[in-house]
Amino acid sequence: MEGFCPLASGSKGNCIYVGTKKTKILIDAGLSTKAICERLSTINVDITEIQAILISHEHGDHIQGLKVLSNRYNIPIIANAQTAAAIVEHFHIQPKFKLFITGEPFRFGDIEIHPFSIQHDARDPVAFTLRFDSLKIGVCTDLGFVTSLVANHLTNCNLLYVEANHKPSMVHASSRPMIYKQRVLGRSGHLSNEACGELVAHIAHDGLKQVYLAHLSSECNTPEVAHGTVSEILLAAGMTLPIAVARQDRPTTPTLFS
Repeated sequence: MEGFCPLASGSKGNCIYVGTKKTKILIDAGLSTKAICERLSTINVDITEIQAILISHEHGDHIQGLKVLSNRYNIPIIANAQTAAAIVEHFHIQPKFKLFITGEPFRFGDIEIHPFSIQHDARDPVAFTLRFDSLKIGVCTDLGFVTSLVANHLTNCNLLYVEANHKPSMVHASSRPMIYKQRVLGRSGHLSNEACGELVAHIAHDGLKQVYLAHLSSECNTPEVAHGTVSEILLAAGMTLPIAVARQDRPTTPTLFS
């Protein structure tokens, strides 16, 4: 399939499929290998077609499936040096790595990938832009704060996959311990619905054709709240955009490239 499809999004596991004419990759692999294979099959993609796995950072909900995927299918893992080191330490394996330098663009197949720094409590966390043909895709989750660097990199995207993790009042009202609340709400935590909406409104343009709201908290957010908050912020700025909420429990409707 030539397209972009969130296979899973949330604290229980994250995985995205991106396929072009020449290249098929996953971004993160935070589900079991079995679940990833099953979800790929729903979009008619076999795991043996995947040419690489691009990793944003080393937290378990982004790397859970890597050990089996690496051992069974020998799929290369694309990561920066600090994330690669954390993966080796976590799984006690030495998979086939392709290393990138944060901030420096590189090519894989027919995709130009630009990893850039984000603020999160991991070793060297990154978000990505992907360019091929005339398309630019932004994939940006697991950040506590939108820096000018983030906004600049996500400018002029045609498709945007961006975190809308929580509603702050729901975090405060939750039964989670204070250390969790401080982490989520801090500058190295996760992006709120409001911050997400403000980011999208800031970078929106006529060429932005699809927005996916991603990495929603199961306890401190709902799809309806996230969608409503972002839509209201855009409407107040005089904008409307196609918005989908990326699901945790099943693949989300893909955006096809052809």
